[in-house]
Order: sequence, then structure tokens, then C-alpha cells
Amino acid sequence: MRTAVFSTKSYDRRFLAPAAEAAGHALTFFEPRLSPETAVLARGFPAICSFVNDYLTAELLGQLADGGTKFVALRCAGFNQVDLDAAARHGIRVTRVPAYSPYAVAEHAIGMMLALSRKYHKAYNRVREGNFALDGLLGFDMHGKTAGVVGTGKIGAIVAQLLACFGCEVLLYDVVQKAECAAVGRYVTLPELFSRSDIVSLHCPLTRETNHLIDRRSISTMKPGVMLVNTSRGALVDTQAVIHGLKSGRIGYLGLDVYEEEADLFFENLSEQVIHDDVFTRLLTFPNVLITAHQAFFTQTALEQIANVTMDNLTACESGVELIHEVQASAGKK
Repeated sequence: MRTAVFSTKSYDRRFLAPAAEAAGHALTFFEPRLSPETAVLARGFPAICSFVNDYLTAELLGQLADGGTKFVALRCAGFNQVDLDAAARHGIRVTRVPAYSPYAVAEHAIGMMLALSRKYHKAYNRVREGNFALDGLLGFDMHGKTAGVVGTGKIGAIVAQLLACFGCEVLLYDVVQKAECAAVGRYVTLPELFSRSDIVSLHCPLTRETNHLIDRRSISTMKPGVMLVNTSRGALVDTQAVIHGLKSGRIGYLGLDVYEEEADLFFENLSEQVIHDDVFTRLLTFPNVLITAHQAFFTQTALEQIANVTMDNLTACESGVELIHEVQASAGKK
């Protein structure tokens, strides 16, 4: 199937190109993000492949449909960036990659916890500058701490298992409870999780119900000095509320791999430019904040799986068989 691939970097080509050749698909790579301004590039392609920060609005989907596109293959798990109702109206089917390497994201979340606690990033820079003093690097043991995991899907379940291995008391919250997770932790209400946890790690999808799940009200119920880690979706966190929490000391450590306004920042080299997002630059001024640029998924295993599942989705669409990874309008309203 002829497919226009948007938001591509060298690493996308490295993994997608051989997977496409093996599956018999013809990919045309475009570096720009998919937007109403770049949609003309997709004209004549029956399928497009987009990434997490390509926002497929009703307007954009209409342009794609007018250009002959009938299929969207998301090479990511999240689909909140797609207007699924508009896609259905235009007869465009949408698939995703529901699970690539949950270990990649889970391990990154644990890594952020360790880096924040033991201040690895600060120690690294100090030693390179010849500063071997330990003042300001005091950390805490993970063992014995209470860690709350919000969302116990595949990633959250692994995070819970890893935290249990550290000797943490693990509190869990999800609308669907799993026996395997209950074996390593205890399901509680969200208010109890927030009030009792020394560490809160977010692993839930972005829906109407979870948008700004972390706001001033929820932060006010957390332990003073709590560690908050988000490797899931940026808009789970109200950034202004988090800044207030950092200033007040209610949040003692913040680890973010996602940011609600990341689309104009992440995946690009802006080192020679002025960043105009004042909220983001304010986050960077706090010494107890660690930010990575949507990097948690970025392992060889995950990228291989993303490429292979994306090609499987294209093959299924072209062959007219069941799209097992299809997302529809009802899915976005759960």
C-alpha cells in the first residue's frame, strides 16, 4: 500500500523502511508534522502514517478524505489526537500500535525516579566539572517508601512489579482491577493513593475523565515533598498547578517525559532558538525537576515492534481482513 509517513526522523526511516520492504508496502517519508498546511503532501496516498503529535482534526481529516486517503496508521499507542467522529464521517479507518514495549516506558519511569531521588543528573555534571563534593546530593531509599501507580495497564503493571522489587509498598488505582497487579500491590481509591504515596507515577490514557487528573485540588491532597512522575500523556497534568505545587513545596520532585504543549517542542533540536513557551521554561528553572523529551518509548525493541505492527495494520487494511488494532469513535469516549 502506498503510504505517506509524516513526522519522520532518521530513526523512523531506519526501522520503518526495512519493515515496509519485507511487507511489500511503499512508504514515502515526509519530515514535517501532518497539519492542514502539509496535508497537500498526502494527496493521492490511500494511507498515511502519523505520530503522536500529528493532530488529526476534523478539518485535516476532511482534507485527507478529499485527497483520497482512506486509512490512517498511527505508529503510537495513544489516539486522543485524532477526531474519531470526523474520521468515521469521512470513511477513514484508524489503527494504532497498542503495545510496543511496555518495558521501555516502565523502565524509563523507574529510571526517572532513581535519577530524581539520587540526583544522578546533577552528580554527572558536577564530576565533569571537577566538583566531587556530595553537598546537595542527598537522596532517599526507594525501599520502604509508598509508591502509587495510577493506571495498571501493561506499562503500569510492570512499574508496579518493579516498585515491589525495590521493597516499596505499592498502591494501585484503575477502573479495571487485575489479579496479577493485586499480587504485588493493593488497589485503593484515588484519594487514598494521592494522600498516602511518597511517589505517584501516572500510566493511564488521556480521556475526558483523566484530562488534568493532576490539578491544584489533587496536588493539595498529596504528601508534602511528593515525587510525581508522568511518562504517559502530557495533559494528565495541569502544568500551572504543578508549578504552584513546586513553589509551595508540596511537590518535592517532578519527572516528566511528556508535556501538554509538547507538540511545538519535542522531537526537534531547538538549541539555537529562543523557546517561547514561558510555562515550559519556568519548569526548567526548578532544581528538582527532570524532563526528558518524550523519550520513554525510544528503545530498539520498541521501534522494531512499532514498525512491524504498523506494517501489519497496513497489510490488514489492504487485504480487507479484520483490523484488530482499529480505534473507533466509541473508543475515544471511554
